[in-house]
Amino acid sequence: MSGGPLYLGFDLSTQQLKAIVIASDLKVISEAKVDFDADFAAKYKIKKGVQTNEDEGEVYAPVAMWVESVDLVLTRLKEKGCPIDQIKGISGSGQQHSSVYWSEHAESALKKLDGEKTLLDQLSNAFAYEFTPNWQDHSTQTECDHFDAHLGSKQALADATGSSAHHRFTGTQILRMRRRRPEVYSKTARISLASSFLASLFLGEIAPIDISDVTGMNLWDIAGEKWNETLLELTAIKEGVPELRKKLGDVPLDGGGSLGGISPYFVQRYGFSASCQIAPFTGDNPATILSLPLRPHDAIVSLGTSSTFLMNTPSYKPNPSYHFMNHPTTKGHFMFMLCYKNGGLAREKVRDKLPKPADSSDPWATFNKHVLDTPPLDVRKGGDRAKLGLYFPLPEIVPNIKAGTWRYTCAASDGSNLTEEKADWAGEADARIIVESQALSMRLRSQSLVSQPKSRPELPAQPRRIYLVGGGSLNPAIARVIGDVLGGAEGVYRLDVGGNACALGGAYKALWALERRDSDESFDDLIGKRWKEEEEIQKVDDGYRDGIFQSYGNVLGAFETMEKEILEVAHN
Repeated sequence: MSGGPLYLGFDLSTQQLKAIVIASDLKVISEAKVDFDADFAAKYKIKKGVQTNEDEGEVYAPVAMWVESVDLVLTRLKEKGCPIDQIKGISGSGQQHSSVYWSEHAESALKKLDGEKTLLDQLSNAFAYEFTPNWQDHSTQTECDHFDAHLGSKQALADATGSSAHHRFTGTQILRMRRRRPEVYSKTARISLASSFLASLFLGEIAPIDISDVTGMNLWDIAGEKWNETLLELTAIKEGVPELRKKLGDVPLDGGGSLGGISPYFVQRYGFSASCQIAPFTGDNPATILSLPLRPHDAIVSLGTSSTFLMNTPSYKPNPSYHFMNHPTTKGHFMFMLCYKNGGLAREKVRDKLPKPADSSDPWATFNKHVLDTPPLDVRKGGDRAKLGLYFPLPEIVPNIKAGTWRYTCAASDGSNLTEEKADWAGEADARIIVESQALSMRLRSQSLVSQPKSRPELPAQPRRIYLVGGGSLNPAIARVIGDVLGGAEGVYRLDVGGNACALGGAYKALWALERRDSDESFDDLIGKRWKEEEEIQKVDDGYRDGIFQSYGNVLGAFETMEKEILEVAHN
């Protein structure tokens, strides 16, 4: 193993803490993880990483478990023979929106950590609240209503902060904490996000919130690059704004560079170099787009139990139905994000209604055959009506519609004469229509952000490349439909990082933050030169197909009208 510098990236998610060490050439040197349920279920009374209070919709994790996990994951890394003394920089990610409430004793406790004792032994009085709200928490509907109304409308809130109000966003969580647990709020000296909490442990002092992660709070004025005064007043009342500002701290506008040297605790206990630097940690979604050199107008489609669409864009065009966040490394760029609850689960329900394949061990064989045998929109000949549908076994976020299944048809040529079909059509058609419907929703909401590809300017506006991640990325039929609907001027690719995207993104961020020549050297340029495309990604579909891409464009307006009709009925 060479003696060159190494970089450590973390991922603090709902169910685990993962650590990955890479070299300057991006090769993975070592990795370790703590699985919260496997390691701590009995001690912390958790299930799938969290505790719940269903009566109030609260979902939360014990902060002590997170603290203990840091020592455990580093012990495992050391036991694997990782050359910890060669680690030059550390960054990482934490689940977005989750908040940690530090007490007045936190700063002094972090500064005088003793390598002979565990973190947990020394930080017992460092927290004003023993739990951290999880992103699944849905206890804040009242607070969301106040946030949505406070600036005049949901759109006004999205214009200012990049998103309308959401249960999980930190601003609503802090407002509820002040109202519901005023004694905790008054005892809180500083508030961290999961990402800056983890950075604080390594820094030995409270780390600032990251410039990208801060935009998942509904408190940061994206255009003004500062805390939104009016929203701080809502959260803390006018007289309490100075106190809340102090709790939140200042936010550096640069996502790179060093926050400072590593805490002596980690030098003494694990053998880190005293010169190791701590770079800003970010949120899990921003870290995901750092797991490859994602260029402007590239998109990532995450095909897991839920689905996520992420895009790197220089355009800021907020809307209440999706999220805009500051890009974690590139000033002036933004991360566009769509979150869907109904992803893999919805596809599985359609799959399970089809006959099971008799001669295949692949449970998706029948589903995939029908997807590929069915033409786009199930239009087989001239005059056939296009099929559109929504398949929501769970209440959806985008659009905000209750659980249900809806089937519509319209004129294939222009989307006119939209009609709801009262009777089901054949389940064989559902297989293709559900995948199309998920991709059409992504296309509808991203259409104002894409442009004509520079590499192929003769083509209509669409993403340059589409990268698929998650379990569904292994499915060739889904990849085909994603390419049919969304395009992809240079193709559709599968990125196989084995569930390590967030930790890798953190490690890459540390490398960029500390090896960039100056603050103008972009993440994409530095990482792109070292990233070996042929080793990391596989082309799984050609993407744009002339004629087919346009056929979906013909019915995009009808798809939007269908959503609005269903939404209107659902809310009456």
